[in-house]
Amino acid sequence: MVKRLMVIISDALSALISKGEITTRYYNPGGFFDEVHILATNDDRANPSDLQTTVGRAKLFLYNMPLPRRAFIRTLGYRPWLLKQWARTGVLLARQIMPDLVRCYGNSFNGYLGVEIKHALGIPMIVSLHSHPEESRAEALDWKFRLVAIMHTTIEDMALRNADLVLPVYQSIASYAESRGAKNVRVVYNVLNSHLTRKRSYELHDPVRIVSVGRLYGGKNPENIIRAVADLDAHLTLVGDGPLLEYLKGVTRECGAEHKATFCRAISNDELCEMLPEFDIFAAHSVYSGPPKAVLEPLLTGLPVVLNHSDDHPCPELAKGEGKWVLLVKNTKEDYLRAFRRLIEDHELREQLGRRAYAHAQEHWAPSKMEAEVVGIYSKLTQKVQV
Repeated sequence: MVKRLMVIISDALSALISKGEITTRYYNPGGFFDEVHILATNDDRANPSDLQTTVGRAKLFLYNMPLPRRAFIRTLGYRPWLLKQWARTGVLLARQIMPDLVRCYGNSFNGYLGVEIKHALGIPMIVSLHSHPEESRAEALDWKFRLVAIMHTTIEDMALRNADLVLPVYQSIASYAESRGAKNVRVVYNVLNSHLTRKRSYELHDPVRIVSVGRLYGGKNPENIIRAVADLDAHLTLVGDGPLLEYLKGVTRECGAEHKATFCRAISNDELCEMLPEFDIFAAHSVYSGPPKAVLEPLLTGLPVVLNHSDDHPCPELAKGEGKWVLLVKNTKEDYLRAFRRLIEDHELREQLGRRAYAHAQEHWAPSKMEAEVVGIYSKLTQKVQV
């Protein structure tokens, strides 16, 4: 019997491909399903051959169902009953596919559509949450964006209340989901890249190699990391693109660190994961309450990691490891510099931090464990349907 999964997303797949953020079996953990039908609620077109690895050996099908033009106005601020006409197309498609399970990555119009399909076909639906909506709304400066985001909460809450299972990818989102009416919440971290390998040597390179990975925008601005490296005999590799790219290049010129910093707008995730053990230290800055995928990956290799702690949005996962398997600092040049010097001068500390990071990360976030956990969830939900 052919097992079918319907994945509904709001992301632009072509953007993920161009940034190299493609992970093997990401949309089909464990190769559990024979067919994976990915429906995007936009008009972005992607080459299926570039995405085949994300579903393993399963047959891949791609569809687009963009929202109507001026949807906010035409639906009076995304009122659910006015979105039903748009959703009918997705329900009809689902009737043709007859999936065993619907999974929504993120919770936007895809979550609303998932609810409509669940009710129409009587099949289970999962919503996975990859960011904290309230943190994202809080940092919005434009009043129009704030208004749209507030009106959008109605369909967000609808999906959370009706999902058979809500899967936050880190702990702080779980309490948010429960507060919005989610009945069955289970934290399952992202299934990360299988190309991650263990760091074996903690001998320093000359100059010291420091790497920072993340989108270059306000919430993840690595400016103080750059300024700290300017005072070290070290070289910083920054992987990521974003609106702060040119500004940060200007920072390297201002503090005399042009020759100490290399900017890489995009590296495939496979290549990056293979490169990580060749660095000496990983450093990043984030104002969010969850451990980014870009931070979990170096921890899984055993790379010594320096991060900032956020007073506004503390990260439960990382706070537990302070001084044991991660160094948390204030987001200042001086604090990053002090942490870098400690790790450079103290070989025992550097190696212990890396080895403890590897052990902790493998226990909690190993790709094979996360993949097996999702397979178990899929098996349980689809068995209920068959019975």
